[in-house]
Order: sequence, then C-alpha cells, then structure tokens
Amino acid sequence: MDLSGILDNVRISAEHMQSEDNCAPSVYHDCPLARVLHHIQDMLKSNASEQGVYILGSTEQFFLNADVSWLFPDIPDTELRSLYIDFVKYLTCYAALPLCDADSGTLPPSVYKDIPGRASEVSAVMQALLLRLGDTEAHLSHITRSRSLTHALASCMSVFAVTHLQDQPWTSEASKKDALSLLVSISQAAGHESFLGLLCGKTVDDHTGVVQSVLDILKPELTKENWKRNQATKHVFSWILVQVKRPYLGSYLESVFPPSLLFSDDYLMENKILGVHCLHHIIHNVPAADLRQFNRANVLYHALFNHLYTSEAPLLEVVLPCLLDLLSVLEKSPAEMSCPRKRNRYDKVLSHILVYMEMEDKIAVRRLYASILLPFIERMGIVIARHLKRLESVIVGYLEISDSPEEKTRLSILAVLEKTIQVAWPRIECRMPVLGRSLLRLLCDVTRETQSPDVRRDLLAKTTRCLQMLDHCSHGNLKVILNEVDDTCANETVLECIRKVTDPPPCDWIPDTVAPC
Repeated sequence: MDLSGILDNVRISAEHMQSEDNCAPSVYHDCPLARVLHHIQDMLKSNASEQGVYILGSTEQFFLNADVSWLFPDIPDTELRSLYIDFVKYLTCYAALPLCDADSGTLPPSVYKDIPGRASEVSAVMQALLLRLGDTEAHLSHITRSRSLTHALASCMSVFAVTHLQDQPWTSEASKKDALSLLVSISQAAGHESFLGLLCGKTVDDHTGVVQSVLDILKPELTKENWKRNQATKHVFSWILVQVKRPYLGSYLESVFPPSLLFSDDYLMENKILGVHCLHHIIHNVPAADLRQFNRANVLYHALFNHLYTSEAPLLEVVLPCLLDLLSVLEKSPAEMSCPRKRNRYDKVLSHILVYMEMEDKIAVRRLYASILLPFIERMGIVIARHLKRLESVIVGYLEISDSPEEKTRLSILAVLEKTIQVAWPRIECRMPVLGRSLLRLLCDVTRETQSPDVRRDLLAKTTRCLQMLDHCSHGNLKVILNEVDDTCANETVLECIRKVTDPPPCDWIPDTVAPC
C-alpha cells in the first residue's frame, strides 16, 4: 500500500493535502492530519509483523511529500503537540523491546531478532518528520512553533535513539548507525550543536534542556517493581546520566540518585557494577553540600561499604575508587586536620581493606587492593601511622608473591612503602629490620625469577629506593647491616643494589615536618 492508498483508506483526497485550508480548533479530531496519523497507527497495530516495515516506509514518504502547511495545520499548539507526541510514542512502541517477567531481567537474544529492522524503519520516519519541521523554519512566523514542537518530541525520540544506540542484543550495526543519525538530527532540529546541549541547554541558566523530561519518561520504568521488565531501561538511564556533568547534574540529583542506588543494590554482578558506575559519576559531578543534604552521602557510604565484603575483582575495581572519592565528601582529609586527629571513616575503611588484604589469595583481587592503597595513604598522611602494624604485615606478605609477568602488585606495594616512609617516617625506624629483610629478599627473588627487562629494572630501582629511604630514616643503621652482607653468597645484581645504598650520593629525600597524630 502506497501513500495514496493510505489517504484513500481514510477518505482523504490528494486535494486535501495540497489545500491551504487549515483545521479549526473545534474540529481538531476530524482534521485530515489527525485521521491520517490515527489510521497509520491502526494499520501498524493490525499488521505488526506482516506489512509493518512497508507501512513505515510509506509513512516516511508521506512526511517527505506532504505539504508543510498540511502537516502542521493552524490548530492550537497544545493540540498539535499532543497529536504528534501520541504518534511518536506509538512509533516507539512498534520497535519496543519485549517485556521480561523473570527475576534476572534478561531474555534470550533470539527474542530480539526483529527489533533492529523495526528500529531502523522507525528512525527513518522520525528523521523525515524532523526534516519537515526544519522546513517550517523557512517561514519566520513558524520558527517559534517549530522549535516548540521539536522540543516536545525530542524527549521521546531521544529515549528511543539511546535505546538502540549501544551494543546490545537488540541492536545491529545498521540500527546503531540509524539511531546515532537520529540523535544528531534531534539535536540539530532543536538548534543545538551537540546532544549535551539538547539535554542541558546552552548555559546553566538555560532551562530549555530536555534531560528532566527524559528522566520523567524513564521514571515509571525505574521503580523497584518495574526496572527489570525492560532490559534497555537501565542502559538508557546510565547513558543519559553520564552525559550530564557538573554543573548541570546537581539540579537533577533527586531523579538520578534513587535509580543508581537501586541498581547497585541488586544481586546480579552486572547490575551492581552499573549502579556503582552511576553513583561514582554522581559523586564526581554533584557538589559535596548537595550530597550531604538529607543524609544522602551516609546512605551512599553504607551501600558502598557493604560491597567491600565481596571478593569479586570486577566489583571491587569500581567500588574502591568510588568509596575513596566519597570519603572526601564525608570527611575532611586527615592530612589537613589540626591536632588531635580523631578516627573517622578513612580509618574504618582502611582497616577493613588491610584485614581483607591479609586474607586474600586471588591474584587479581590482591592487585586491586595494592593499587588502591597508595591514594589512601596520600590522603591520610601521618594518620597512616595508626595502621602501620597491619600495613607492615601486608607489605611483607605482598612482596613475597609474584604476579608475573607484569608484577603490578609488587610495583604497587613498593610505591605504597615509599609513600608510607615519606609521610610516617618518625614511626619507621623501629620497623626497619622487618622491612629491610623483606626488601633484600625481594632483590634476591627478582634476580632468580623470569621477568621482562623493563619490569625487572623497575622492581630493582624501586626496591633500592625504598632501602635508601629506610637507611635515611634509621640514621644509617641499615647501611651498617648491609655492609655485613657476604658478597660470596649474593648475586652480583643484588650486590650492585646494596652498593647503591651503602655508598650512595647525598640522599635527595628530605623528610617533611609532620605534626604528631
């Protein structure tokens, strides 16, 4: 069925399309445009699988060929917007994902086999509509009306485009390309150079952005009962969220915080990770005062802290940096506090991490823990002295185990030891014997193990640097001990490193003056 056939079925002649006569408000529901759009919807409903693609192709031609004054008649703006919003919503429903009633919120990929083709056809119809909306701007009297209608349609169209924009079981290369093209067309039709401008407006005080209306569309699907029914909902929400950054995001905190928390509290690992990603973005882009308001930051802290009891590396990889950034919202940095420094959440989180580090035997998890220790020590400063006993045990234990070929764990722990000596040097001298033996053992292990030349060079250099700093803290006592090493029982590489400690140039490290903790 072609365009003329569609018109004949609703008893509208071609002359009606070319006529300049406009519909009166009182006969809005009887105007030709309304009858055509409603009939297209009925045809799609009755031919959802058989002729749907062909009907959508004819609809695209209908929008491209119809007269502008016929497509956008002189009826009240509210009625015209309502007419097109209902039509666009129906189009999105035609390419909507099947709902899932399973607790996992996932369906087999086979159920999505028809979705990419439908999405591409719907994208083409929407682009044709946007193109004709742009044609109305040629008439100065219609510019305001055109922009108003475009903004009214932009929210629903944007949700549809983002749904089919990402790599998912319900998308194909063609449908993703069409969705991206649609997203660009929406932004340009609304007078913005980028999608971020469409979402947030051109300035902070510009309230023409559509992000709130997009979130309002998603809100009914982001409840505890519904968010798993549509597999695309969480991905659309997270994609939209990460586009909105400081200083815009703070205005939408009430809309984005609960869903992010809901995702992170799920039992599925994929959803937990997605939720933590969303929460971390919020922490980075919302003012600390807004996060602390209404006890949000405390709620977030307890939710993230509960994730520390896991031993899953993918989750810890996102939780640890997120929690560290949250602590800077909740607590003043111990390194910046005046005396006396009271114990706070930094101490609680670090104590927990050190306990779990001692017990952990998975190489991947040990590597993650080792990488997060350095930023903790940098933020805590001299207060790290409260945790030196357990930290010393962790350092010694982690230097003993290789995670070749990259040796990321050992390199991270050596950086931790170096930073610990720098910030807590008054408490290091008494720990010199234990740490010194551990570093010497590491030198011997490195010379016997197989690593790449670059990794071995880094390990030897960092180990030697730590030995030099230990000697400096102990006022040369380590040097006395190293001079007693029997050169007949040690590898030449080890002896060379020892000589760099016993016969060094003047030490380039000067301990900072620190206040007692």
